[in-house]
Amino acid sequence: MTVLHWVTISPFLLAILVPFLFKYAKRIHTGWFVLILPSVIFAYFLQYLSITSMGNFVEHTVNWVPSLGINFTVYIDGLSLLFLLLISGIGSLVVLYSIFYLSKKTEKLNNFYVYLLMFMGAMLGVVISDNLIVLYVFWELTSLASSLLISYWFTREKSTYGALKSMLITVLGGFSMLAGFSLLYVMTGTFSIREIIANVDLVTASSLFLPAMILILLGAFTKSAQFPFHIWLPDAMEAPTPVSAYLHSATMVKAGIYLVARLTPVFGGAAEWFWLLTGFGLLTLIWGSVSAVRQKDLKGILAFSTISQLGLIMSLLGVGSAAVHYVDSPDPAYYALPVMVAIFHLINHATFKGSLFMAVGIIDHETGSRDIRKLGGLMAIMPITFTVSLVGLASMAGLPPFNGFLSKEMFFTALLRSQEIGTFNMQTFSVILPIVAWIASIFTFLYCLIMFTKTFLGKFKPENFKVKVHEAPIGMLISPIILASLVIIFGLFPNNLSYSLIEPAMRSILPMVLEPGDMFEVNISMWHGFNMELLMTIGVVAIATLLYLLMKKWAKTRFYLGERDLLNWFYDSSLDGVIKGSKAVTRFQMTGLLRDYFAYMIIFMIILFTYTMYSYDAFAIDTTNVSYIDPYMWLIFGMLTLATLSVPFIHNRMTIVIVVGVIGFLLALVFVVFRAPDLALTQLLIETVTVCLFMIVFYHLPELRKEKAKTRFNFINLIISAAVGILITALSLSSLALGNKAGMESISQYYIENSKTLAGGYNMVNVILVDFRGLDTMLEALVLGIAALGIVVLIKLRMTGREDV
Repeated sequence: MTVLHWVTISPFLLAILVPFLFKYAKRIHTGWFVLILPSVIFAYFLQYLSITSMGNFVEHTVNWVPSLGINFTVYIDGLSLLFLLLISGIGSLVVLYSIFYLSKKTEKLNNFYVYLLMFMGAMLGVVISDNLIVLYVFWELTSLASSLLISYWFTREKSTYGALKSMLITVLGGFSMLAGFSLLYVMTGTFSIREIIANVDLVTASSLFLPAMILILLGAFTKSAQFPFHIWLPDAMEAPTPVSAYLHSATMVKAGIYLVARLTPVFGGAAEWFWLLTGFGLLTLIWGSVSAVRQKDLKGILAFSTISQLGLIMSLLGVGSAAVHYVDSPDPAYYALPVMVAIFHLINHATFKGSLFMAVGIIDHETGSRDIRKLGGLMAIMPITFTVSLVGLASMAGLPPFNGFLSKEMFFTALLRSQEIGTFNMQTFSVILPIVAWIASIFTFLYCLIMFTKTFLGKFKPENFKVKVHEAPIGMLISPIILASLVIIFGLFPNNLSYSLIEPAMRSILPMVLEPGDMFEVNISMWHGFNMELLMTIGVVAIATLLYLLMKKWAKTRFYLGERDLLNWFYDSSLDGVIKGSKAVTRFQMTGLLRDYFAYMIIFMIILFTYTMYSYDAFAIDTTNVSYIDPYMWLIFGMLTLATLSVPFIHNRMTIVIVVGVIGFLLALVFVVFRAPDLALTQLLIETVTVCLFMIVFYHLPELRKEKAKTRFNFINLIISAAVGILITALSLSSLALGNKAGMESISQYYIENSKTLAGGYNMVNVILVDFRGLDTMLEALVLGIAALGIVVLIKLRMTGREDV
């Protein structure tokens, strides 16, 4: 493996060591050890800026399952590098923040940092993988790790509820995405993203194009909390604040954004892609901003604001995908502005939202409350937190001179320019896009204003808090100060990002728009003169301020008093329905009787095999090559039949054991007749040991009581047994007949010819088990090993009575 591969999986390797560090380095906070890794990873990836800014990329491959086209290929271009730096950079600040936020005396830090590193490694894998299946593996690991982090305080019911909701929604979306990836493989014959992009003509010409697109978008929408799948994100706020700052501002929720951006060269230019991204993005934007106004919890406000901002970015990627449609026009790069704004705002959002989450965490940590109805007057008591929050909220509201103002103005520009798109029915609907964006921006400014004034202005009421409120220690303030500083720096000097991060990422998303060697023009400035965008911003500030001044009049309405998202009812009702249905199935199926369990399994197998054989017209009988059966063989088979049929009618244990032993010895005799002495010897040994053990054990058991079964049960048993026998006989005869019909040779000839040359053994049975079917044997040994470990655990287990506490 290359260094890049080791860097990608390094968080998983460190996660293995964290429990030992937590146990043996008790005087030092575990976070200090963890902090080293993301910092080193961030510094390592910085060296690739010079490579991607020149339009180059880095690729290394390690074979995994090459026969299936599944390899661990790491690929760094402008888009993946942007996310790699966000994941490692924000991750370093989050770990530093968590050192002071989580106490080593009261918290299980080993669990926290194992989950956090697991998530960090999974996110690195998602954005650096070129293979869709490897990407999917890491994708689902992010869902698992995030659920563990959300339920970190697992004794709280809300934490486990939020973790379950997050897991169910994102994993179901992941399954859908996997189906879409499979369809891409069917269309192109490869799982490599670069090769799929190179064969995009095969995708667009296929009838599977639209199903693959929809399935993949379901995965992206669930992960990036797009309407109506956004409902998991607010409940995920039950996680510790460092988790919220990391997962829900810069990393996990951006995974769907990354996937959409990465696959834009494949699906971009299609009307369905354009409208699905644009429509759901704008709907999510306005739904999230309106819902944020209704929240009274600071993290609740930030949760819905994150949903809104993710919708903004998604809609920009949708509008920007039109550039692919205009690839043959004189200036296709003209239509790429929305993609540039999406990338710029993605960076901006990570900085101002990360600082805000950390500031809210500080307020919660030092006051014990996040309820804006209790807070107020914290400006004088927590001046540094106040300053950080002011910078973050002003940027999110879109005020100069912060970076959020720049991307918000460019957002307006991109949607106003979308009216020039002459396809996708934009002549009819283009006017709606800037109107929706403008209305959503009003509510964005409003919830920023409410959050700021209700938290920091007004009169401080110490009686609302159980602790003495004071400013946070400097260690907890370092990370939000750094992020707030970046908000200002990127606002005043945005072009430092233009050709180092933004332009290379644009080139990765829209490679077909440029001629070889060309670059996108990225020039960001604070002042654009008096234009429509400035008038829209002035209108946003004026109307939002007016709504705030009139807040006493509408604060008593059902709109404001109802905090919980209405769509949660559908989730809760669906979950309740699934639980009730599963209980009904369980009551029917889990009877406690092994006979019933075997019956269910056998009936299912009978139906499956019968349907398969019937569907492929595989039932056939061919007696042309049937061998002559000697009379003594009829005698042996007759004895076997009689012994087998007599078992159900015997009610004495010892007699049953003897008859079953007779059946086993007769089978050994059959093996001898067919010249399989090794099988015969094995059968004899097994039957001898089994009969002896059964007789020894049964001798000490109480007298057998005859179980009275209802007649219909006996009849069902007879039907199932007969069906199994008939089906196995039909399968055996049909396989022989179809083999003869197709002229296929027996596979035994292959083993006869190759046992010595390929496996170095003369005993074909042993060679088949150890070499030709070595994987089966290995897995059987693994199962036995797991069973042995389970037995050891049960032997060593000592219940204390507090396991469920």
